Amino acid sequence: MANLNKQTIVDSVPQKGFFGHPKGLSTLFFTEFWERFSYYGMRAILVFYMYYEVSKGGLGMDKTLALSIMSIYGSLVYMSGIIGGWLADRVFGTSKAVFYGGVLIMLGHIALAIPGTVALFFVSMVLIVLGTGLLKPNVSTVVGDLYAENDNRRDAGFSIFYMGINLGGFLAPLIVGSLMDTSFHLGFGVAAVGMFVGLVMFLVTKKKNLGLAGTTVANPMSPAEKKKVITIIVGAVIVLAILAAITISTGYLTFGTFVNLIGILGILIPTAYFVVMYRSKKTTSVERSRLIAYIPLFIASVMFWAIQEQGSTILASYADTRTQLNFAGIKLSPAWFQSLNPLFIIALAPFFAWLWMKLGKYEPTIPQKFSLALLFAGLSFIVILLPAYFGGTDSLVNPLWLVLSYLIVVLGELCLSPVGLSATTKLAPAAFSAQTMSLWFLSSAAAQAINAQIVKFYTPETEMAYFGIIGGASLVLGVILLMLAPKIQGYMKGIR
Repeated sequence: MANLNKQTIVDSVPQKGFFGHPKGLSTLFFTEFWERFSYYGMRAILVFYMYYEVSKGGLGMDKTLALSIMSIYGSLVYMSGIIGGWLADRVFGTSKAVFYGGVLIMLGHIALAIPGTVALFFVSMVLIVLGTGLLKPNVSTVVGDLYAENDNRRDAGFSIFYMGINLGGFLAPLIVGSLMDTSFHLGFGVAAVGMFVGLVMFLVTKKKNLGLAGTTVANPMSPAEKKKVITIIVGAVIVLAILAAITISTGYLTFGTFVNLIGILGILIPTAYFVVMYRSKKTTSVERSRLIAYIPLFIASVMFWAIQEQGSTILASYADTRTQLNFAGIKLSPAWFQSLNPLFIIALAPFFAWLWMKLGKYEPTIPQKFSLALLFAGLSFIVILLPAYFGGTDSLVNPLWLVLSYLIVVLGELCLSPVGLSATTKLAPAAFSAQTMSLWFLSSAAAQAINAQIVKFYTPETEMAYFGIIGGASLVLGVILLMLAPKIQGYMKGIR
């Protein structure tokens, strides 16, 4: 199967059956819907579970520590995509990676649903990190397999797929957040059930709808390579276990040093990936040019996600402690605000999908869309500093300010995220298709590794400076990218 070409795979997939798109898009749409339901349901209450007092059902952690853990957890979730992409490209293909990842995610949520200690909490985090690393990049790669290289339905297809992600992300915080006051563990249990449903739907429909998509191994290992890799992995695990035991017992490995280490890895790992793919003999000269074009897009993505991902950390805390939660006669849960982002995407994604197709040859290029995303992201942080400017940091803020901030960043997300997924499948070297998708998700990993450092600087006293500096940096980078867009486009070698 490793020798199948892309067109053979496309021909094996029923090309009509889901809103004018390949039938397999429905299988992946609902698989990702339930995976995101489980993930965002858990994430909506996780930071509160960490810093709420034990008497309120939480773990009683320091709030700043909880915010850093949340960022590091988010970074590791996407960083583990390296492992998932490599295993898919070299060992068992993307379809199996999706299934194995879903199983691990479900087990992680089950562990969270069991009342226990901080140790059990970290076990669940490891399972979810590894599972998401297997599932998340590979399910997006399978979406790319459904379309021929020049099929102009591709961007619209990724927008529909992205809407499925956000439908799950919209419903989950509302349902799981409503259970938060009753029991955090009940909420985590609902997330586990969501992942189970997604796995069942994937298994039942994949053979009929996906054809050969996801079944090939892009760059399979020879038996000799497998033996060598297994030896290296076993040796690395043993060495890391010994180092961890020594450094923890001697006090060298603390949470602070771990945060710093993840921050460094968040930069070094994607850099190494670019170098390896660029220098590989399996990468053609055209593919090398496209990789060069991908670098500024990756940097822009890091800046964007550094702002967007603070919705589950800084803005979650802002919703809990700085926002009027009794509003218009309704008692709001702070977790509900995390439904705003996917709600706006659901409402606006069809418009953006229609807009890109309607504009035709006048559609903005990929670099231009990324620059728009940065401008919107920066503006969203400028908006959220205004309540402190007008009313100070001592009074509670009207929740509509948060609503407006989420709306503005969503405009940027729709210019960047589905477009970035599609661009990655177009610009990826053939021998590194799944791993390049993992590289795309590493931009989120790098962003959240950086966030783990900068969330420490947020306090009510520094609120205006915090939002102003980060928002301003995004605006400046957006303008620079807009000016460089034609040059970047030239390196894409025919990809628009």
